[in-house]
Amino acid sequence: MTDTATTTTSLNKFEKFKAEKDGLAIKDEIEKIAALGWEAMDETDRDHRLKWVGVFFRPVTPGKFMMRMRIPNGILTSSQMRALAEVVQRYGDDGNADITTRQNIQLRGIRIEDLPDIFNKLHAVGLTSVQSGMDNVRNITGDPIAGLDADELYDTRELVQQIQDILTNKGQGNPEFTNLPRKFNIAITGGRDNSVHAEINDLAFVPAFREGSGEEFSTPYSLLPTPQKVFGFNIIVGGFFSAKRCEAAIPLNAWVPPEDVVAVCRAVLEVFRDHGLRANRQKARLMWLIDEWGLDKFRQEVEQRLGKSLISAAAKDEIDWEKRDHVGVYKQKQNDLNYVGLNVPVGRLYAHDMFEIARLAEVYGSGEIRLTVEQNIIIPNITDSRLATLFTESILERFSLNPGLLTRSLVSCTGAQFCNFALIETKNRALAMIKALEAELILTQPVRIHWTGCPNSCGQPQVADIGLMGTKTRKNGKTVEGVDIYMGGKVGKEAHLGTCITKGIPCEDLQPVLRTMLIEQFGARLREVAAV
Repeated sequence: MTDTATTTTSLNKFEKFKAEKDGLAIKDEIEKIAALGWEAMDETDRDHRLKWVGVFFRPVTPGKFMMRMRIPNGILTSSQMRALAEVVQRYGDDGNADITTRQNIQLRGIRIEDLPDIFNKLHAVGLTSVQSGMDNVRNITGDPIAGLDADELYDTRELVQQIQDILTNKGQGNPEFTNLPRKFNIAITGGRDNSVHAEINDLAFVPAFREGSGEEFSTPYSLLPTPQKVFGFNIIVGGFFSAKRCEAAIPLNAWVPPEDVVAVCRAVLEVFRDHGLRANRQKARLMWLIDEWGLDKFRQEVEQRLGKSLISAAAKDEIDWEKRDHVGVYKQKQNDLNYVGLNVPVGRLYAHDMFEIARLAEVYGSGEIRLTVEQNIIIPNITDSRLATLFTESILERFSLNPGLLTRSLVSCTGAQFCNFALIETKNRALAMIKALEAELILTQPVRIHWTGCPNSCGQPQVADIGLMGTKTRKNGKTVEGVDIYMGGKVGKEAHLGTCITKGIPCEDLQPVLRTMLIEQFGARLREVAAV
């Protein structure tokens, strides 16, 4: 398996239970598990192996599981959204769904006894949740407006789907890639504004033109925009967030044409699978292997798996735009068509919302729905003549096309309401605080505020203008919920991670702190002052 964990005695508890039974084996046991019920399950199966089919036990809601889908490039159909709505609808107040920061959807309230029926329902509409948790490749992100954007350099949809199909055996499960040292994130961007946050992925492909005649490449490639420039992707590697360490991805000094992207993904994953560090879970992400080996050795190992040398990176990439959030109405490259971005506050959806989104996509568009890493929804392919009627739909009062400048950029992880890792409640608190701040302040620009409930950083505070990481702190001799504050995260061109500027602010004292930051750092004004 690996060169760093070869004996049972050297394995940590996660590697031991993976060695005992591959996580994917749980897929064939679902009927039995459903009949027994969650309380009768083997504890390791319940707490860990179920994640190989995307089902997550949550101690804070015992008996009510979370299910994480795989939605490559964040694209799904109205029939798929309706099927997801039907799943959460059966659970009443316990059922809801969250759009994630990887263009994905997580369902809540799931009961173990319903799993066979749910899996059949999802399979019927072409959805899968396989390999979406634990030591697997997470949902593969791509440009949310791929194929719609007149300024895009490459349509990422097909490449993302091809990678998904190889990694998961077209949704059936692929044992080749079910036992990585830890989770692994892949992103491909073909636009100019880095809509996928490439820098926080273990492996990412960013658009770049390379000088050359094309003769040095083994297969024919499109020559754009002149015969001297060949389109492809520069590769960056090693980006990740964890409680122990957060790092931005670094250049591999390699460029690949689109035709080689899938093969490079496979090669990188094979190297990580077979050589990644496994003894210490806190040091099992790709960057730790690169640190140990050095970038040159890592690249050489990838080339050996690939069966050929990688071409050196293009001198520069084409990420030269500021980040777009896609909220609002925008022209597509297709004549007479528009895409409409709906702001979904902190990504939370209920069954009736999901049914309505599916209906809007069918009535006004082509039945297609897209998700963004900002936890929002895009409905594409709406004709000019249908826009005015769309604007009258009552759901747009909740999922606005023109939200407040704080609301439109708000991102939040699940928080303590459903996640046992979270140290604080996030989503409801974030919404209430942003509403209060928008009532107090006049803003002149969007400010990206990200909430995360714990140092695992699912809410990605390090990429935000203002990032809030949940913690426990002391006030008046008592332990209370608090946050560490990050600032300086940059997305789009010249992206980089922010840093922690202050620790342990009690949540009950946070609103005036944010108010002052917004005034002093982002040009906001108090409303009563502005009215004088």
